[in-house]
Amino acid sequence: MTKENKKLTKAEEEIMQLFWEHGPSTVSNLIQKMDEPKPAQTTVSSFVRILEKKGFVDHKVYGRTYEYFPIITQESYSKFSLRSLVGNYFGGSMSQLVSFIAKEENLSLKEISALIDDPKNQEK
Repeated sequence: MTKENKKLTKAEEEIMQLFWEHGPSTVSNLIQKMDEPKPAQTTVSSFVRILEKKGFVDHKVYGRTYEYFPIITQESYSKFSLRSLVGNYFGGSMSQLVSFIAKEENLSLKEISALIDDPKNQEK
């Protein structure tokens, strides 16, 4: 994943969250799942086409209906985003990120250890 064409804007990320949560959808179905005030169909359609151009979604055609689906997993994008965050703000050091979070959240060594040891926090 390259930084230039894979970083999502806030609006693009909101649409991707809908795909990741609900799976394949038409533009109309995406809009139905959005909060009020709902954006115009042309706006959402434009964002979905941008996501397709960036390689995040693809589509299937059923007559005149386009059904879009994610081709990048949420986990994959999360890893990319975390690496970008660490690279841009913590000099590429995951240790600096962890130290920052521990200080910001006022976590004790015991709490940090519990987070690390918890099986549900382990990578699959």
